[in-house]
Amino acid sequence: MQIRPPISVRRDVSDITKAPEMLGGRVKTLHPAVHGGILARSIPSDQADLEAQSISPISIVVCNLYPFAATISKPDCTLSNAVEEIDIGGVTLLRAAAKNHERVSILSDPADYDQFLVAWRAGNGAIPSALKNTLALKAFEMTATSPGRYRGCLYVTLPFKALAGSPGYINLLDALNAYALVSELQEALQLPAAASFKHVSPAGAAVGIELDETEKIVYGVDDLKEPLTPLACAYARARGADRMSSFGDFIALSAPCDLATAKIISREVSDGIIAPGYSPEALDVLKKKKAGKYCVLEMDPTYVPAKLETRQVYGVSLQQNRNDAKIMPDLFSNIVSSNKDLPKEAVIDLIVATLALKYTQSNSVAYALRGAIIGLGAGQQSRIHCTRLAGGKADNWWLRHHQRVLELPFKKGVKRAEKANAIDLFVGGEELEGGEKEQWESLFETVPSPLTVEERKAHATKLDGVVCSSDAFFPFPDNVHRARKSGVKYLAAPGGSVMDAECIKAADEHGIVFAHTPLRLFHH
Repeated sequence: MQIRPPISVRRDVSDITKAPEMLGGRVKTLHPAVHGGILARSIPSDQADLEAQSISPISIVVCNLYPFAATISKPDCTLSNAVEEIDIGGVTLLRAAAKNHERVSILSDPADYDQFLVAWRAGNGAIPSALKNTLALKAFEMTATSPGRYRGCLYVTLPFKALAGSPGYINLLDALNAYALVSELQEALQLPAAASFKHVSPAGAAVGIELDETEKIVYGVDDLKEPLTPLACAYARARGADRMSSFGDFIALSAPCDLATAKIISREVSDGIIAPGYSPEALDVLKKKKAGKYCVLEMDPTYVPAKLETRQVYGVSLQQNRNDAKIMPDLFSNIVSSNKDLPKEAVIDLIVATLALKYTQSNSVAYALRGAIIGLGAGQQSRIHCTRLAGGKADNWWLRHHQRVLELPFKKGVKRAEKANAIDLFVGGEELEGGEKEQWESLFETVPSPLTVEERKAHATKLDGVVCSSDAFFPFPDNVHRARKSGVKYLAAPGGSVMDAECIKAADEHGIVFAHTPLRLFHH
């Protein structure tokens, strides 16, 4: 790359304004001698004004703004550092020159210098109108904003703060989506809620329903001395539903984190947590995780996001209103099946499942029971693959309740993550070979024999009362048939398919309560 020699600046702006810069450089170019020379048009009245004030016209403006974005991205940036990088004069120069681009050329990007010099030399100082227009547009894109129409995308004060660690980009995507989910769960059900997020979809989500003794073993909290609070129960359910997917999760809590919940979190592998507050004891526990690098975010509980959301894809900015649909019990009032018996417990589970879908990459289907997601199929292009994926996870979740799984003879000292992986392989029924088989067998005092087909079938028949919710309509009745295989008794999905009647017929065949909702919940 050829480096151009620096351009020698022979005059200072004060030579034009006849006034020295002041306030430590904050005021230099904001002067009629500068902006009059830029904004003057090639009309007699403007030229007369310039002559009367002894102002020379300016035909080229070259201005690079202060490096505000680079400054605020530094981890040690303070508010005073950021404030000093807010450009006033530079932005004004760009907008003035861009406004008068018929006469004035504006260079706001060093990448444009070469093509400008080529055009300038070819035209003997005259710049083609097309190039002036392009340069003016770039300047406007860099500086223009209409406060009445667009919200600013820069905030000095964020709705959260880091109490420990430093969140990355994906951490924040998970944290903010997860917090929105748990906030809505608590609002809808008046119960503390927790979510385990991975790659912008929930691996688990739950509300604070008390755990029975078997569930404590399944969720790996039976050995905790600390009494389980409702919030701790919510996180145990959210984390424990799909332990393989939750490995390395980002956690969201709807209520201030207490000591019992922090104790569960402290011994699991996760990237961070967001909550509206922390008890001193809980914060002390979490700050010790990852040698002090564990990400702990405190969310402002009064924060209300803007109605308009903006995202950028391939350099193009897209805007739409946030999905502010409320998931409440009346959403499931349109029961289209013959069986219309929808108990309160099922409504709670339907709300949990449907709200989880609201924040899951589409297409998505969720199974829930006892206030928790037990299987979630996310990001599949076909509906039936979502239903199968979620159903398979729900089946594995239920097999973890099998007495033989609860009594697996692990050796002393086997790590929690190793146990979770070993149990997943056991209930999944995979045939292991070679080194994988040897490693798996080495975890046990006595190598367990596989679950037989008969044992699996007998146990599966005991799973009942499960709910299943879909973020869009079922295009074929195969989804209903597959859901029933995983103990589904209650079903919710939007109507609108040409096969609605066949799906309802399938639900009636299995005695399933089927509610048609008027709401699609696509999330991308």
